[in-house]
Amino acid sequence: MVDELNLPTAAPLTPPPPDSSVPFAALEPTAHLPAPGPRSARVVRETRETQIVCHLDLDGVGRAHVDTPIGFFSHMLEAFARHAHIDLHLVARGDLHIDQHHTVEDTGLVLGNALRQALGDRKGIWRTGSTLFPMDETRAECALDLSGRPFLLFDGSFSRPFIGALASDLIVEFFQAVTNALPANVHLRICCGDNDHHKAEALFKSFARAMEIAAAIHPRAFAEVPSTKGALDSVGHAAGAPSATEEDGA
Repeated sequence: MVDELNLPTAAPLTPPPPDSSVPFAALEPTAHLPAPGPRSARVVRETRETQIVCHLDLDGVGRAHVDTPIGFFSHMLEAFARHAHIDLHLVARGDLHIDQHHTVEDTGLVLGNALRQALGDRKGIWRTGSTLFPMDETRAECALDLSGRPFLLFDGSFSRPFIGALASDLIVEFFQAVTNALPANVHLRICCGDNDHHKAEALFKSFARAMEIAAAIHPRAFAEVPSTKGALDSVGHAAGAPSATEEDGA
């Protein structure tokens, strides 16, 4: 039927798996988004500990190209992009010979900063969003407020030290970094569940859906800042701001 109507064929949502052996210097210049829109951003962070580039478009369809040296972490970031309907291209390298902490935390800082830039002055957004996300025996919830004030409430635990190759105690560190850089109020809770993979994935997907709801443009109040003060605290740079390279350590 699509061929008969001569409709364009959509690009695949998931590109081929990345080759994580390629050095960051060769990957960073090629990182791009397909036709990024007005609410898009590009952030680069290069320190002695990590090298990360992130491009995202808030008004995408969920295309994700994520290349980190931690397979399960990449999978979670791809799930976030898909369920938030954000187009995301993210490449990260880090000092894994020390441990995973710098790579995971700094990726959270870069992603939060990119979301902050893409949101701009946050005019017209719904501002808040909440979602319950079930995954088999697990259910996770996220309630967030893009208020410009950083606060993370994380209620949950994991039974294993690693989920795939990802240290499970770094999941809360990732969300803390995103919360601080965005900044926003983020409440995450694992309501029930036994399987750590399911619990982590439900958290990322609930965060994604809540983010999409909160960042959506209100059909009637699109020209208004969603605050009785007329401004939100610590709002980000205007959408389309130039690339930011951060040289500070974490």
